[in-house]
Amino acid sequence: MTLNVIGPQPFARDADGRPATHIGTVFPGRATLVTLPGIHATQRLAFLDQVNEQRQRLGQPPLTATEEELELTHSVDLIIAEDQILIRPDPERMDLAFAADDLLQNLVSKRFIHFLFVMDQRVRDALKIHGECWRISPMPRSREDMRRLIATSRVAIHEQPIYYYNRFRGARYVTCAEFARLGALDAAALGRQLQEIADHAARPNRGGTAEVEFFGLAAGEFGAGDFEGADFSALPEADLRRRHAELAERFRRACSPDLREDDPAAETWCNEMLSALISQRDQTITVDVLRDLSPEFYMQVEWLPGGCFEEGEFILDPIFEEGDRHPEDAALRALCDPLVREFIFNFVREYGSLEYVNVGRIPQSLSRRRQHSGGARRSVYLAELKVRGMPAPIVRFLRFQKWGIREHLDEGKDLLRAILESEEYTDYVQDRRLGVLQLGMHLAPGLSLRRTRERYAGSRPEMMGHWIPVIYRERDYLHGLATDKLPLSKLLNGAYAVRVAELLGRAAAVNLICGRALETTKEVIFDDGDEVIMEDPATGLPADLIVSDPSGAFADYRRAPVEAAADYARPVNVRVGRVPDARAFGAAYLGTLREEFVRIQRDYRRR
Repeated sequence: MTLNVIGPQPFARDADGRPATHIGTVFPGRATLVTLPGIHATQRLAFLDQVNEQRQRLGQPPLTATEEELELTHSVDLIIAEDQILIRPDPERMDLAFAADDLLQNLVSKRFIHFLFVMDQRVRDALKIHGECWRISPMPRSREDMRRLIATSRVAIHEQPIYYYNRFRGARYVTCAEFARLGALDAAALGRQLQEIADHAARPNRGGTAEVEFFGLAAGEFGAGDFEGADFSALPEADLRRRHAELAERFRRACSPDLREDDPAAETWCNEMLSALISQRDQTITVDVLRDLSPEFYMQVEWLPGGCFEEGEFILDPIFEEGDRHPEDAALRALCDPLVREFIFNFVREYGSLEYVNVGRIPQSLSRRRQHSGGARRSVYLAELKVRGMPAPIVRFLRFQKWGIREHLDEGKDLLRAILESEEYTDYVQDRRLGVLQLGMHLAPGLSLRRTRERYAGSRPEMMGHWIPVIYRERDYLHGLATDKLPLSKLLNGAYAVRVAELLGRAAAVNLICGRALETTKEVIFDDGDEVIMEDPATGLPADLIVSDPSGAFADYRRAPVEAAADYARPVNVRVGRVPDARAFGAAYLGTLREEFVRIQRDYRRR
C-alpha cells in the first residue's frame, strides 16, 4: 500500500543540514504519515484539515466532532531520530502500531524502525510473540553512546532547537543554561521563543505530559505558572528583556547547582540528562527486555532478527532476504546473524511446538579478567523461548566452544587435523567439567552439548564458503547476581554479607584445589563474574553459589596453595569498606574455605 506523506520525508535535512522534522504521526486507516514540524497535536490537526479538504472537493460535509475524535484515536505517534524511526505505541492498541510499522516499511527498511515502551508488559509480549525483540529501541551502552543520545535529542518546535526531547514521554526539556542564552536573541526572536515556551509548558500531550518541562529543578517553584499573564510577542523590548532576566534568575535559583551549566563531559549532568531522556512515563529503565535478567546484563544484550511461528511453522524474518540482496552492507550483515536461524531450528527439534523464540548476542565479556586466548572464539548468545502449553518461557545461555574446526583451520591445519583437534578439545572440556563436579563445584544445571553448522569465512581461501560443523554448549540461564557485581545496598546488610562470605569461601576451596587459572599467564580465576549468588525468594538472603563456567579449571593445579594465598585473600580485601564488619566477613570466608578444603581432602584420601 502506498503511504501518503504530508511534510518532509522522515530523514530529510533542511538548508542548514539539520533534520527537517523530529516527529511524525501515522494514520494507518488512511495510509497517511504527517511529518510537518511542530508537535504531535498540530500534526493531527493538519491531518484533519487535509481530510476535510478532500471531503469538500468530493462534495461531502466536513467530519463531525465525533468522527474527528475517532480518526485521531486511530493514529500512532512516531519519533524520527538521526537514523531511525521510533514507534511510540498505545499498549492497548498494538494492532495499530503494527499496522503503522507495515506502512512505514514502504518508505524505509524495517531495521531502521523500532518500538518504544518496552517497560510495558503488553508491548514487550507483543514483540516477543512476533519474534522481534530486536525491534525494541536500544538503550545506550557506552558513555559515548550516552553522549550521542543527548546530542541527537536536541530539537525545535517552531523556533530555536533549544529543547532536549524525551522520546518516551514526549516532553521537551529546557535547561537552565539554554534558557539564559536566549538573552542573546534579537527582541522579535526572544519574544517568539518565550511565547512558545509559555504555550507549550501549559499544554499536555496525549499522554498527560507537558509538552515543555524544565530540567534540573531541585528546589523552589518554577514552571508554566511563571509565564502566565504576559504576551511576550507584544512586550516592548525593555520589558521583554527584563522579564526574561527575571525568569532566568528564578530558573537558576530553582535548579540544582550541578545542573546549571550544560556539560556533557560532566558525569553528574550527563547522568541526570540521560535519566530524564530515557524515563518511560513514570519509570526509568533499570532492566533489560527480559525483566528477570541479572543487572550485569542490563542493556548488554544485542537482540537479533529471527522469525515468527505461524500455525506451528517457523517463518524466517524477511530482513534476511534484504541481507542476501545487499551483501556489501556490513551493518546489515552483522544484524542478520545466520547462526540465529540454526539455533532456532535446534530449539524446534528439541522442544517441538513453540510460540516464539528471541535470540540475542552478548557482544562483550562481562567478566573483568583479561583474556589471553589468541584467535579463540568467545561468541555468547542468550535465547528466550516459549513452548506451547508451558506456563512460562525458558531462558537459555549459549556459548560456543573456544577451539573449534574454524579456529584450527585458521591456524593452518588441514581439515582432518582441525576436526580431530576440535573433537579432542570437546572431550577435554567435558572431562574438565566432570572433574570439578567430582570435587564438589556447584555448576550451572541443564548443560547440553549442541552441534550446528556455519559457512567458513576465515583465512583459508580454499575453504571459503564451505559448511563446517560448530559446537556450542547450552545451559539454563542463572537468575542470580555475580559476586563481583553485588550492589552495595545488599552488602551493607550484615546477614547478607556474611552469607556471601560463607558461600565464597566454600567455592574458593574447590577453585584452589583444581587450580582454576588463565592458561597462558596462570592468573587465578575467581570472584570475577562466573560465581553467581542465588537468593532465597522467601528471605532475599543468599541460598547458594553456582559457578556458571568452570573455564580454566586444572590450568594450574600443581601450584602450592600457599603461593595463591594473596589471590584468594582478594575477595575479602576488596570488600573492606563495602561490608558492615570486614573482620566478620573475613572470618566467615576463611572458616568455610578451610572447612570445605579439609572435607574434599579427606574424601580424596579415603577414596
